[in-house]
Amino acid sequence: MKTILSGISALMLIGLIIATVIYQQTLSKASLIDDHDTEEGKATDETDLQEDENPTDSLVANETVDYAIENEQLFVTYNKGIDWIHVPIEKHLLFAGDYNGREDELIPQSYILSKERTVFLHPKGERSVGITYSLNKGKSWQTSVIVENYPAIRFRKVAFLNDDFGYTILSGSRTMSQEASSVYLTFDGGKSWRQVSRPNTARMIANGGFIDESTGFLSYGTINPEAPELYVTKDTAQTWKQAKVHVPDKYKLHFVTAETPKKVGDHLIMLVQQGPNGDYKGGKVKGKFKSTDGGETWKFVSEVESVETE
Repeated sequence: MKTILSGISALMLIGLIIATVIYQQTLSKASLIDDHDTEEGKATDETDLQEDENPTDSLVANETVDYAIENEQLFVTYNKGIDWIHVPIEKHLLFAGDYNGREDELIPQSYILSKERTVFLHPKGERSVGITYSLNKGKSWQTSVIVENYPAIRFRKVAFLNDDFGYTILSGSRTMSQEASSVYLTFDGGKSWRQVSRPNTARMIANGGFIDESTGFLSYGTINPEAPELYVTKDTAQTWKQAKVHVPDKYKLHFVTAETPKKVGDHLIMLVQQGPNGDYKGGKVKGKFKSTDGGETWKFVSEVESVETE
C-alpha cells in the first residue's frame, strides 16, 4: 500500500513540475510577442512622425526655378522640385499691408526668382520695408532695409537690371483714389537703398520701372482713369517729366492706363491697357505705342492682344 501511495505521489510531483515548465514557457513567448508588437508600434509611430515632419513631400514645381507655399512656410527650388529650400520669412509678412488678394501665391512683381538672384520684398517689423535675398541658390540668406518708416504698402515692385543696380517702387497711405508713392534705388546689389524723387502727383500708381540706370517710368491711374498718365526720368530720378501719349480719337475712351515701357532695338514700345472697366473687344485688346525720343512722346502703332511688345 505504501509503495502504491509513493508511486502516486511521485507521478503527481512529476506532473506538477511539467505543468510549471510549460506555464513558464508560455509566459516567455507571450512576453516576446508583446515586446515585438511594441517595437513595431514604435517604429510605425516614428515613421509616421517623420512623414508628418516633411512638408515638402507634396510640393510641385512647374519651372526649374520655382516657389511653393505650404504649411504657412515659403520654399524655393532650383532643380524643378527635386530639392526644396525653406526661405526664412514669416508667411504673413509676404502679404502684409494694403492687400486683400489670395495668399497661396506671391504678389506679382514682389519677388525675383533666378539661379543668380532670389529676392522677396516684404514689410519688416512694425513699419519698415526690406528684402530677403540669396545670391547662392538659397545656401544663405541676407536681409536689407529699404525704408525704416513706411505706411501699409499697397503697390510693391522690386527688380534688378544687373548685379549692382536695382529699384523698388512702393505706395501706401491710400485714401479713396489717392496715395503716396516712393522710388528707391540700390547701386550695390541690394545691400543699401536710397530714396529718390518722384512725380508731383497723388494719384494711385499703376506700374513703373527702369529700362537702364538713367531712364525710368511711372504710370498712374487705377480707378476710373480717363487717359494715360505717364512720367519719365532720364537722370536717374533726379527729375521727372510727364510724357505725351498721343491716343487716336477712336481709342481715347478705351486705352487709358500705360504699362511699363520696354526697349526694343533702337526704340521703346509701350502697351496701354483699357483700365478696370474696359469692354472694348472684350477688354482683352491693348494699344501698342512707340517712342523714338527716349519715352517723352508716344505714337499709336496698332491694337494688340495678350503680351505682344515688339
